[in-house]
Amino acid sequence: MPHLDFSQPPFDVLSLAERQSIRKNTQIRYLAKNESLPAEELQCLYVVIKGQIEQSLDGEFVASYVGSNHADGLNNNDWFDSRRLPESLTKDNQLEHESTPIQPYQFRANEETLLLQVSGTAIDKISAQNHLVRQILSDKLPERLKALRQRRHNRTLEPASYTNQQEVQQIMLQPVIDIHLLPVHIVDANDSLYEAARIMTKAGLKHVLVRPLHSLYDLNDLDGSQIAQLETRLLLGILTDTDICRAVSDRQNPATTPCQRYANFNLRTIKASDEIGDALLTMTRYRIHRLPVVDQSGDVVGVLGQSDMLAHIGHHSQLISIQIEQAQDLSSLDTAVELIGRYIRSQHHNGVKIGNISRMVQTLNAQVFTKLWQLIVPDEVMANTCLIVMGSEGRGEQIMRTDQDNALIIRDGYTHLDLAQFADTFNSHLATLGYPLCDGNIMMTNPMWRQPLKQFTAQIGLWFRNSDPMHGIYLSAILDAEYVCGDESLLTQVRQHLKLAHQKADPMFVRQFARAALQFGDVNQWWQKFVPLLGGKSASSDIDLKKAGIFPLVHGIRTLALENNVLDVPSTKARLKALVQVDAMTQERADTLLEALEFFMAQRLSVALSTDDKHARQVDPTTLTALERDLLKECLAVVKSFKNQLRQHYQLEIA
Repeated sequence: MPHLDFSQPPFDVLSLAERQSIRKNTQIRYLAKNESLPAEELQCLYVVIKGQIEQSLDGEFVASYVGSNHADGLNNNDWFDSRRLPESLTKDNQLEHESTPIQPYQFRANEETLLLQVSGTAIDKISAQNHLVRQILSDKLPERLKALRQRRHNRTLEPASYTNQQEVQQIMLQPVIDIHLLPVHIVDANDSLYEAARIMTKAGLKHVLVRPLHSLYDLNDLDGSQIAQLETRLLLGILTDTDICRAVSDRQNPATTPCQRYANFNLRTIKASDEIGDALLTMTRYRIHRLPVVDQSGDVVGVLGQSDMLAHIGHHSQLISIQIEQAQDLSSLDTAVELIGRYIRSQHHNGVKIGNISRMVQTLNAQVFTKLWQLIVPDEVMANTCLIVMGSEGRGEQIMRTDQDNALIIRDGYTHLDLAQFADTFNSHLATLGYPLCDGNIMMTNPMWRQPLKQFTAQIGLWFRNSDPMHGIYLSAILDAEYVCGDESLLTQVRQHLKLAHQKADPMFVRQFARAALQFGDVNQWWQKFVPLLGGKSASSDIDLKKAGIFPLVHGIRTLALENNVLDVPSTKARLKALVQVDAMTQERADTLLEALEFFMAQRLSVALSTDDKHARQVDPTTLTALERDLLKECLAVVKSFKNQLRQHYQLEIA
């Protein structure tokens, strides 16, 4: 009797006792050609030893599972859990929360096939005790993707090192409150610098928080939103030992100089429940070293110091940020950009979730773009323009260096004779740094993407009124826009105009806008490339991850966000969160769509790191493990169900 391969998932994480239990509950199952597994046998886990099994749903092809000796060249035995219901296809897949009965998959032998049939009861007993097995066999796609990330990382690490890196990943997801926080010491704004220094010395700190005077702000000059901003962001200020040194160098008397004169009241804070990774992003993005931590009531419960956090997680992205900040020319900036590439590789190697990597890379790239723009333009240009990025860079979903998608919004009435030259220098220098020029010319060198605010907004209005397919592409780009540097209020005004233009647009516009998500072929056409064509020349087995997975998800979610007036956040993750908040989608569905998107992104990164393909879109499924192929199949099924949602919701014809 053939034996289970305990070096392959889901059996590679079993203890000796668990392996013995599995052996006792495994038997051979033979299927003749075209024979199907009966309903009473859909309670087991199967491993294909020889032959080929076709999985279908209501007569429609879903996937194929083959033995290691099959002619398609796959080098291990596929397995499938016949108990798994097609949740990603039918449960919670209606935007309006319509209930649909769940039908089981059907499994048929395409040829004479030998299977190892493992008792479902035995699997359940082991799963109850072994969380790794439970993850691999979970009905929840996010759990299975977590298992894949752990195994992908485990291939290159010794067990002890693997455990350590798992802990690093878990630490990044821990709440900020888990880190040792510095104690809170608050002085009044009119207290002297001497008093602040005395408190700092006594407490062994290099800072104190400062309670502002109401006179610091003229509330009569502020609107409601600005007052709310003061209440949330400027409730307290901070005074550091560096500020006191600055006062001394200014020949100020510490005994009579009030703290408010040298304190910084534009204070960033973070919630105690926020993740440590969010704190790291905030420190990196705003180049700050201390973050007051607030509880649910808005009270400060401690101060998170940069050195304490870095010691806690052993992270090095902050070092790259410092390198960027200190760059004085293109050559030194190039060194920092190379460090970003190494950072990506090491984080992926260490099993860090792709979403965390991409968002940190977005922050670091924004600092590169800001520094380059500062090296090129005078301060007056910086003050009167707003540099933005779009596409995957704007959404924070880029991995390696992607094509440039950028624009320059110019303050109305401001001109500079060299703006065109500045734009050309910026784009060409970015290309030199390894960020390819955009094939579609969506860059600030294109006058269409370098305009005064009034002309920019007028152009957006035209895009909403015109059915030209290119205008849909342009609109998608500006919807994904994210601030880089300059006057951020210019981008805020563009977003406000987007809402107005959308309100005035034809109600059928969103329906037309959604069509782009369906323009590529049925997902099943991609999955069927796994199956060699019988009696003919086989097609390329490569799957275009962008066309088959990433674009339909990104654009479909972008469309739903547009429909629900979610226009102030460009990332897919933030859009999903907002859609859940307005009851346009359930939390479970949003989580599944995000996990599927990040799976495709992770596969692209794996291709980019292992090949010379700078676009990293094509993946050959024959190079994947059985677990990776299973998850690829499941994520493609998620894409299919989502496209069906869009067809039904927007009443689009079935392509």
